[in-house]
This record gives sequence, C-alpha cells and structure tokens, in this order.
Amino acid sequence: MNFSETIKLAFDQILAHKLRSFLTLLGMIIGVTAFMIVLSLLQGFSSYVDEKLAGIGSNSFTVRRFSFDDFKDTDTIAAAQRRNTELTFDEMEFIKERAQLVGLIGAKAGGMSRDVKGGGETLASVQISGAEPVTALIDKLDIADGRFFSEPENANGARVAYVGWDVANKLYPRESAIGQELTIQGIPYRIIGVQTAKGTVFGQPQDNFITLPIKTFGSAFGGLTRQRAPYFVVTSKDEKNVADTVEEVRMLMRIKRKIPFGEKDSFGILTPDAITNLIGGVTKPIGTVILAVPSIALLVGGIVIMNIMLVAVTERTREIGIRKSLGARQSDILRQFLLESATLSALGGIIGLIIAEIAGVAITAFFFPTKISLLAAFFAIAFSGVVGGLAGLYPAWKAARLDPIEALRAD
Repeated sequence: MNFSETIKLAFDQILAHKLRSFLTLLGMIIGVTAFMIVLSLLQGFSSYVDEKLAGIGSNSFTVRRFSFDDFKDTDTIAAAQRRNTELTFDEMEFIKERAQLVGLIGAKAGGMSRDVKGGGETLASVQISGAEPVTALIDKLDIADGRFFSEPENANGARVAYVGWDVANKLYPRESAIGQELTIQGIPYRIIGVQTAKGTVFGQPQDNFITLPIKTFGSAFGGLTRQRAPYFVVTSKDEKNVADTVEEVRMLMRIKRKIPFGEKDSFGILTPDAITNLIGGVTKPIGTVILAVPSIALLVGGIVIMNIMLVAVTERTREIGIRKSLGARQSDILRQFLLESATLSALGGIIGLIIAEIAGVAITAFFFPTKISLLAAFFAIAFSGVVGGLAGLYPAWKAARLDPIEALRAD
C-alpha cells in the first residue's frame, strides 16, 4: 500500500466518525490555541521592545541619577540615595566640551501628571515633561503637524508645547491644534507641534503627553530638582563605537564628580543592551513558566488521541483481520494508524493556530500587540503532528500485532 492510499484511508476514517474526530481534536485545539496565544503575546512584547529601542537608536543611551544595579534590594537603594547626587547642566556641558566620541547630548526632565484645559475641554492626568530641542533629533520624533520647539524658545522660557495626538485631538477635535492654547495649572501655553499617534501599550495610552522646553518646565513646576531633576540623552558619532562612547562619558562624569579610583559610580548609564538584557532576564523565566501551562493541555490532548485510537483499534479489529488476510503487512497497518493519529492531531493544530491568530488580531486591536511568526506557526503544526504520532504509536503497534485469524473472529 502506497503513501497516498494510506493518507486517503486515514481521512476516510476521520470523516466517517465526525463527532468522535471532533472530540478527539478538541483537546489538541485547546492546547495549541492556548500555547500560541501565550507565545504570540511574548513575541509581540519582544518585537515591541525591539521596535522602541530601534526608534531610540542603537547608538543612544541615557545618563541618570540611578542605574539598574542600584535597585537590587532595600540596602542598595538606600546606599545609592546617599551616594548618587542629581545630575546638573554643568556636568552636561563638561561632557559636551570634552567628549570626542559623543555625537549629540541633551537634557530631559519630569514625568508628572497634571490636568490640562483647552478648547472648552479638560483632560485629566496628562503626562508633563521638559526637554531640550536637540532631543527631538536624538529621539527621532515622528511629527504629524507643526514642529518641535527651538533653542531660542528654550533659552527664553517660551510658553510653547509639543503635544501627543490624543491631547490635540481631544482638545481641538474639529480644527488644527497648531497655534491653539492650552492651560496647565492656570498657565497658558501655545501648541506648536503634534506627534504622530502611537496607540496604547499594556492598555496605557502613548499619546497623552505634553513636552515643554526644559527651562519653561523648570520655572513652571518649582525647579529642576528631585523628581524633576534632569537626565541626559546621548548619542555616539559612530554606532560601532557605542561602548567606547559610554566609557568616555562614564570617565568624564567620574572626573567631574571627583570620584576616587575603585569607588562605585555615583550615577547610572542606561544603554539599549542593558534594557534588553533586563527585560529578557525578567520575561524569559516568566515566559518559560507561562508556556508550561498550555503545554500540559497539549499533553492531555495527546492522551485523548491515544485513548480514542485504542477504541478505534478495538472497533476495527475485524477490518484489520480482513486487510491482513488480503495481504496487508504489519508495516501497512502500523503506518495507517500512525497517519490517522498524526493527521487528527495536525488538523487540531491547524484549527488551534487559526483560532489563536483570530484572537491575536482582537488582542492587538484592543489591548497589546501580538505576533505569530511563520516559524512559530510551522512549529505549532509540526509539533501537534508529532504529538499525535507519538500518541498513536502504541495503538498502531497493537493493531499491527493482531493475529489475522483472531481478528476475523471478532464481532
């Protein structure tokens, strides 16, 4: 019996027992669907992080008061709070004047929320921050309308604002927000730029923000200190020398702060690689545990297939006896039942993959970006087929070993 005939017999048996086949598939469908939804969330999160880091630029990094290592435990945090002082503009100028590998450097500050009024509307809890004009180049801002503020506007403390898409659209839905006015704590600001919409991440809007010139921000909110203290955004002239640029900035900061040799840095430098490693260190163990749960459903689906195939062997004992009496070999019987089991399981994998893809579209639209790669899709179908083949191995072996004379006597 050739392979095509074996496949045809396998499909004939599946179609001949539709309800039983569906119930057999159900465990595999649920297992593959759950597994692929979780995997799509993990892959979507990873792709989102990579996209954001790429948007920042692989040659960019930030200098802050604290580093990731300063938050290991309460004692480390307390020591860092005593040791690490707030960054100053003098330190930024020191780096700018002496660094040979730095391309651009600028300061940002803030991250507080305030109610905003404009166009007869009030928006609650809008994120307010300050930035120097050069940060627009460093962050590669995608401006939908208008412009970012200029150096003279920052130097003079001009009351101008660069806003997110949601702020512009909600305050001035029927007209352009450019040139319009908004007020924060009773102080008016003129909108000069609107950023392209980014949507939401983890259900949190990314377009509900206002950026002011950093000097304007400092004078309006009580000075650039504590939670409003500045931090530096830096780029390297050459992407190949980012590590050297980081070390150069670290050395200049230590010189400016007069930190003795051997003592710990009193500041932190955050690079894209450090962020990626931190996120990976958190998500990989969690992802492994989360993926283990739907994997149990796949195992249960395999056990269900094994049980159903054992029932099928019992029901078709006489058929097996007839086929053997007509010359079918043990290998023919074994191959037929293995293919039936694997085909059933692979069909369940395909259906589960389709359901997971539909669920992923819905999740992406309302909650969080998901992604199912072609490799993951192929692996899901192949893995479900392998699980089905392994589950059907014992029933197939049992069917192949039946004595034809005894089998023909079966009712």
